[in-house]
Amino acid sequence: MVYQILSKKEGLDFSQVTTFNLDEYIGIPASHSGSYRSSMERALFKQINIDAKNTHLPDGMAHDLEAECLRYEAAIAKAGGIDLQLLGIGRNGHLAFNEPLSSLSSRTRTKSLTPQTREQNAQFFGGAELVPSRAITIGVATILDSKWCIMLATGAEKAAVLQQAIEGPLCSLVTASALQMHRRCTVVVDQEAAFMLKHADYYRWVFANEPEWAPYRDIISA
Repeated sequence: MVYQILSKKEGLDFSQVTTFNLDEYIGIPASHSGSYRSSMERALFKQINIDAKNTHLPDGMAHDLEAECLRYEAAIAKAGGIDLQLLGIGRNGHLAFNEPLSSLSSRTRTKSLTPQTREQNAQFFGGAELVPSRAITIGVATILDSKWCIMLATGAEKAAVLQQAIEGPLCSLVTASALQMHRRCTVVVDQEAAFMLKHADYYRWVFANEPEWAPYRDIISA
């Protein structure tokens, strides 16, 4: 939905934008319909005026996966780091493919995917057993290095883990809780995802009163 809105928004110019995706499956080519490269091409890249050479994803078919992880991390650094990091949250609290118990100081690396994560992505492969079992993912520390993080969460199935990530203790069991340490992290949720938040009244008060949120209040009320 976010990509659809961006691709149809008039006046947006992506000609000078450089993108780095969070992750890519290991063992399937970029041309595979389930790869993140293919998904991004369909959902966004082919719909906007972005230069293809400025769109970056890890190579899940690299002969030397460790070298590929180092190359990708270095490419992010060479580009000056990530200005805006768009994130979702997995049902088990993962960020990118940093599954529960991932190191909060981790950098780009390979990770095995949990059965829950593979089930969550089964719709893109025709069954959980067809989802690749491993992926290259940027690390938690790589995410925290970005200048601004925006995490989106929708639906009641995300409510419990969202509450843990935002209001629970900082812990590697809920990887997204690491965003509590980020200097500028914005969390955007719908009512269904927010219903278990214990301090929702306070968040609404902040939104209604803090000057930094003034430009967004008219949009929300419209």
